[in-house]
Amino acid sequence: MPGVGISIADAASEIAARSERELEALVAVSSPSGDLDGAEEAIAVCAALLPPEARIDRVPCSTAGCAPDMLARIAGHGSRRLLLLGHLDTVIGHHAHGPMRRDGDRLYGPGTADMKGGVVLALGVARALAAVSGEFAEIAVLLVTDEEWRTTRFGHVERFAGYDACLCFEAGERSRDGEDAVVVRRKAAGTLRVHAFGRPAHSGSAPDQGRNALLALAEIAGELAKRHAPDGPDHLSVVPTVMRSGDALNVVPAQGELMLDLRAVRLGAFEPVRDAVPAELAGVRLEPELLREWPGMDSRAATETLLTGAGARLGRPIASASRGGASDASHFAAAIALTVDGLGPRGGGAHTPGEFVFAPSLRQRSEVALAIAAEVLAR
Repeated sequence: MPGVGISIADAASEIAARSERELEALVAVSSPSGDLDGAEEAIAVCAALLPPEARIDRVPCSTAGCAPDMLARIAGHGSRRLLLLGHLDTVIGHHAHGPMRRDGDRLYGPGTADMKGGVVLALGVARALAAVSGEFAEIAVLLVTDEEWRTTRFGHVERFAGYDACLCFEAGERSRDGEDAVVVRRKAAGTLRVHAFGRPAHSGSAPDQGRNALLALAEIAGELAKRHAPDGPDHLSVVPTVMRSGDALNVVPAQGELMLDLRAVRLGAFEPVRDAVPAELAGVRLEPELLREWPGMDSRAATETLLTGAGARLGRPIASASRGGASDASHFAAAIALTVDGLGPRGGGAHTPGEFVFAPSLRQRSEVALAIAAEVLAR
């Protein structure tokens, strides 16, 4: 079979031999979104794991106040350009951080699945590909520091215009038949924030003179949740997640904020949810705002033959899968047709204290990523 002069089995063995120690080092760094010191330390670890041929730049993060993102480029002598994508920030904060620990086949720790395990594999794939520099024009590794809380426009798509493929290393999975699967379809994602402005009053002596922002938001949360329709045409999910209101035990709360997580097959499905918020409820003024609108992703057709060819190289099928969670891969999918996500290790418990990856999947998923990368470069 034509393609890059790399042994998938040998390269995967080398990645697997190092991956647990590298993941342990990266998980040891507490790097919640927005923490500058944590981001810088995590980037230093990743820089040390890149091949020596890589030229490292720090480029502006999409979110103001975050540490600059890391962009590493490996120059080659071929014609294809490949982007390896990941993020270093985690949802788990410093208060809940702890070192990686092993329990049987599971490696537990904050960010193991989302997505430091995937970052370790991306760096391993970069090292393996650097050894066959005649097969590519450039391998780029982009690691961002704000993926988990970004509400602004993603600033990197134009930088990679004309690239041949984007491989993102969010957590992997298996198909229902037990085959290795990668993600080629994702829902659009958004956050709806509702601000409430009422009137304060003494809650004991004059409660009816107030206009209760908390009660208005609670009613709106219930009404909007009724629009949850995962089996409908847009597969829309509407989930209230955060409500804040009130400053004192004996004061009618005059202001508040409600947050809802929205997912659907298209961004346009979110606007009717926003528009369902009335301008006023029981004397409380309401102001809805859509934040963090991430596009959907559907690269099923574009990647069909790619996955078939990669499966032939691997000697086992690679299935396509859909996922509801958001990913930076969705931003690139509209500009880079061959965008494949879910190349990281398999695991579970993302965004919780019980987050983990399956240790054996570090090798299995590196084989999948190497096979797909080889197929991209051979086209």
